[in-house]
Amino acid sequence: MKNKFSKSIEKLVDFSVEKMIVKEAAAKNPAAFSQLIFLYKKRIVAVGRRFFYDQNNIDDFLQEVFIKIYENLDKFQGNSRFSTWITRIAYNTAINFKTRTKKSENLCEETQSNLVSNYETPEETQLKQLTREAINNAVKQLPENYKKCIELYFYNNMTYEEIAETTDIPLNTVKTYIFRAKKELYQKLKEIL
Repeated sequence: MKNKFSKSIEKLVDFSVEKMIVKEAAAKNPAAFSQLIFLYKKRIVAVGRRFFYDQNNIDDFLQEVFIKIYENLDKFQGNSRFSTWITRIAYNTAINFKTRTKKSENLCEETQSNLVSNYETPEETQLKQLTREAINNAVKQLPENYKKCIELYFYNNMTYEEIAETTDIPLNTVKTYIFRAKKELYQKLKEIL
């Protein structure tokens, strides 16, 4: 197990490398921008899956986000992690894009086929599907701000700080929303599962 010091060093190195790649990409270096796409594509796709139903919309969304990132790289000031900055762009783009397309999808529904093992019995597969549906329905019933924060926290593995920066919700409010959302989900799912 790594100690806190070595983890801090790793983060510092990652941050330095990230900063260097961003600087090169902002100077319109195509190889550096390709590297950014490689590093952050999964994160942006994960945001897109929270908003869009079909793969074509996700692909269009992804392209639009990377165009915005490319056009605005010179505006990145480095006050936050680059990953947080692009997640903010992706989140805002998704909201605007969703308004235009009027289509949405749920991450759990999209990834159901990816979660099924080849070695599961039909009963296990059915049980997993019912569990996902129960969780999905419970999340959908949450108040909008709770739902937004809990989805970013669990489905996108974002920290409280990243969620606060991405959504413009104060950090302590994000913590409260996630705490309350977990509590509500526990109560709802305790009755069902």
